[in-house]
Amino acid sequence: MYEPAQLRTFLAVAQTLSFTQAARRLGVRQSTVSQHVRRLEDATGRQLFARDTHRVDLTVDGEAMLGFARTILEAHERAASFFTGTRLRGRLRFGASEDFVLTRLPEILESFRRDHPEVELELTVELSGTLHQRLAAGRLDLVLAKRRAGDTHGELVWQDALTWIGAPQLRIDSDRPVPLVLFPPPGITRARALEVLEEHGRSWRVACTSTSLSGLIAAARAGLGVMAHSRGLIPPGLAPVPARAGLPELGDVDFVLLHGRRRDGAQEAADALAAAILAGGDRLIRGVGTIDSISGQDGA
Repeated sequence: MYEPAQLRTFLAVAQTLSFTQAARRLGVRQSTVSQHVRRLEDATGRQLFARDTHRVDLTVDGEAMLGFARTILEAHERAASFFTGTRLRGRLRFGASEDFVLTRLPEILESFRRDHPEVELELTVELSGTLHQRLAAGRLDLVLAKRRAGDTHGELVWQDALTWIGAPQLRIDSDRPVPLVLFPPPGITRARALEVLEEHGRSWRVACTSTSLSGLIAAARAGLGVMAHSRGLIPPGLAPVPARAGLPELGDVDFVLLHGRRRDGAQEAADALAAAILAGGDRLIRGVGTIDSISGQDGA
């Protein structure tokens, strides 16, 4: 009833909220994306996206279809792997940025390990900038991280708005330097925050620096300052800074998958994990608010 190609297209649109970006990810024309979505909506008898000339959003039925689409595609992949008799092997060095510490990425990795038990998965959690460097040096096979402003390489998982966040009770004085909670260099959000403040002539000071997302969250919750963060990944206990604070807009940020140099025994495993992340990418954002138990244990 539901064609896998149409479901993959649906997930790509649901994660990027853009028919254009979905077409680029899938390597097809935008008209093909529109056709797949229309046929899937015809098959379900429901509207899955609310769209106009400026915006694409999931409907309630579209939200429901997310889980069904993932389940159907996962079952399809398991069946294909079983009957073709292919078993992935080798060592896969995967890097994920600190942004995903409190998301449901572990669920995706757990499912991947269950489906491919003979792959030796080695996980590195680091700043996006550091992961880019390690990938270029040949020390990682696959990376899930933020993309630097102006870069075009990598496979887009989703695009999100960057926003200033802090403790709900925090007040920003326009006559004093903005207190910042930052990753150290080469953090991508750090660079963006400092760049926009300098462009708008807004003075700033560093209130906290940490390589750990948990450390930054703790500082922000304590009211030490504000941090630049993806709107879709805001940790529990923090909130967007109100517009009345007068902080400049940070723009958008791309989260992408980047493949390293081809290495025997790793390429097929990297492709399989990339496909799993793309299929479940929406959970990385939508699952953040449900991880209170994890965030409560990290001392933040």
